[in-house]
Amino acid sequence: MKSRKPIGQLLLEGGLITSEQLEQALVERKSGEFLGEALVRLGFLPETQLIPILAEQLHVPAVSLKAQAVDPEAVRKVSARLATRYHCVPLTLTNGTLHLAMADPFNVGALDELRLLLKCELKPFLAGSREIEEAIQRYYGVGASTIETIAAEAIPEYRLPTTAAPVEELEVPHDEASLAQFVNQLLLRAYHERATDVHIEPFEHDLRVRFRVDGFLRNVAVPANLHQFQAGVISRIKIMAQLNIAERRLPQDGRVKVRVGQDELDLRVSIVPTPYGESAMLRILTASLLYSLEQLGLASKDLLLLQELIQRPHGILFVTGPTGSGKTTSLYACLHHINTTDRKIVTIEDPIEYQLNGITQIQVHPKIGLTFAHGLRSVLRHDPDVLMVGEVRDSETAEITIRCALTGHLVFSTLHTNDAAGGVARLLDMSIEPFLVASSVECFIAQRLVRVLCERCKAPMPRTSEHLGLVRAVGLADADVERLAISKGCEACQGTGFHGRTAIYEFLVVDEPIRERIMRRAPSTELAHLAMERGMRTLRQDGREKILRGLTTPAEVLRVSANDDRAAVV
Repeated sequence: MKSRKPIGQLLLEGGLITSEQLEQALVERKSGEFLGEALVRLGFLPETQLIPILAEQLHVPAVSLKAQAVDPEAVRKVSARLATRYHCVPLTLTNGTLHLAMADPFNVGALDELRLLLKCELKPFLAGSREIEEAIQRYYGVGASTIETIAAEAIPEYRLPTTAAPVEELEVPHDEASLAQFVNQLLLRAYHERATDVHIEPFEHDLRVRFRVDGFLRNVAVPANLHQFQAGVISRIKIMAQLNIAERRLPQDGRVKVRVGQDELDLRVSIVPTPYGESAMLRILTASLLYSLEQLGLASKDLLLLQELIQRPHGILFVTGPTGSGKTTSLYACLHHINTTDRKIVTIEDPIEYQLNGITQIQVHPKIGLTFAHGLRSVLRHDPDVLMVGEVRDSETAEITIRCALTGHLVFSTLHTNDAAGGVARLLDMSIEPFLVASSVECFIAQRLVRVLCERCKAPMPRTSEHLGLVRAVGLADADVERLAISKGCEACQGTGFHGRTAIYEFLVVDEPIRERIMRRAPSTELAHLAMERGMRTLRQDGREKILRGLTTPAEVLRVSANDDRAAVV
């Protein structure tokens, strides 16, 4: 038998760790923890580098679950409960022998139990613990072990019929802890994948779960029989959000706070009825999403302009764009920047997305008469210096907001328009007099969100006809291709090629020439062209700068500025 060198010596000889790191790992190793596990936990080397060295030391074959194709027949042979319990992933089933990836291939007790339960011979392979956890979720679905346990107990209250017939009563699940465990697993997966929304959508024969990551929805692997337990899952979510679990005919909204490590998550829950049961949407908000002005992705010129605008004593700053374009995030960054003890800041929002220390925040409740307009009237009695109105939706709110600006208040708000100049047309459509708009508004800021290229798999853009077409469409020259980048997709970005988002902006400052055009009701195209002559960059022009900096791609900028035909005007 070959002699085994200590794993620490092998790693040192391979130049993968230093002697100082080895000594620290030996000191900080937890009880029962292998040295290799301690080194990975402390961040001294990745698990992918440890496994080949460990396989050499143990004289066992290693396998990479990211590169290894898994046989579906082998997956069917091992249940999710067994895979989770013994921390293994079936690879192939050949001539009655099952090849298994295991974090500890020398666990004789686990191998003996699996041989007895599966009634076949086993051949273990060494794989990384994290790779095994990811593979179990990939091949069995999130929370598959929990769902199998519930299904084995055959509790009838968990099950829904597969037809559209409504269920009259829903009992509180007898095994609530198991459902709580499944929901927790789902939320943890969403958190680790940076999802902002979790969608649980019932259909006639299945229950679909999707995460929204970087603005795009993608399916999540879940157990095939999850739809049988739809009522219990929705009931658990309702209990967390303190909603009425017996009410299934009307929409319900709630929120709940949960903690993951050091992060506190605020979950906004929305339940709506559908023909096949209730659909749930959970918005995941975390304090880490609160940005400073410097983190918004503003060009240096725009950053200086915004810093000057938000220090003005009065006037309105409107941020415009469609739903999901990051308007509230930008407003919160502005408020955070000017939030000092000598200022009284009050916000009226629907809903309150983040709690801001030192700022008075009011949630509107239209059902009881607390609208934006009603709230504004009351807030003025509190002598605020700065106001934020979540959205100007109607003429009454617009008029009171403008009156606030004219009486010495700095006001922030949002409008739903396609560009900055469209904000003027929107206010005039609300029957606001042009002289009120011209004398109260300081700036209209349009913004969109574009995905940021993943740094791990970013590469130079190849000079193909497809890429050249996108480059020309966005207004760049063919020679610029040499400076641009794309991403091919990797583990870090879930194969999308993107990781995170940034914003592109358009600042229309209301100066004297613009005010004069507003007073005579000039169309928004004329306002935009005049502003561009005076130095305004359009959304697409700002996007071009971010493309040239290697932050995003021409396709992304085209996607969010598809109707922007003003970029050619100088």
